[in-house]
Amino acid sequence: MNRVIHFEIQADKPQRAIDFYTAVFGWKFERWKKDEYWLITTAGKDSKEPGIDGGLLPRKTRTPPDSFGSNAYVCSIQVESFDKTAKKILSEGGAITMPKFALPKMAWQGYFMDTEGNTFGVHQPDPKAM
Repeated sequence: MNRVIHFEIQADKPQRAIDFYTAVFGWKFERWKKDEYWLITTAGKDSKEPGIDGGLLPRKTRTPPDSFGSNAYVCSIQVESFDKTAKKILSEGGAITMPKFALPKMAWQGYFMDTEGNTFGVHQPDPKAM
């Protein structure tokens, strides 16, 4: 199966969002290297609770107006082949919103829009990604 493995929160002011999610949910944030990206841990390492962890990053674009509809977290789906999945997404009417890029020594990542205008990520683990 292709499971949701990661979510992302985009924020106009990352520290404000970190403070909010820490206070409300007790999530832990750790900066990823020197990048403006924070890993989010939603439960302790030994937790038996179902769920996933995510990331927080500065918002790159404007948020949609309130009347636009849902403004939500982006979930990433782990796949065996990024390229095969991308072709299937496009053939089924989806669109690329951010082309494939390397998360160095970790994975290939990219973002797409479904037929309903929802954004989602595709993530192929690959320790050779550069």
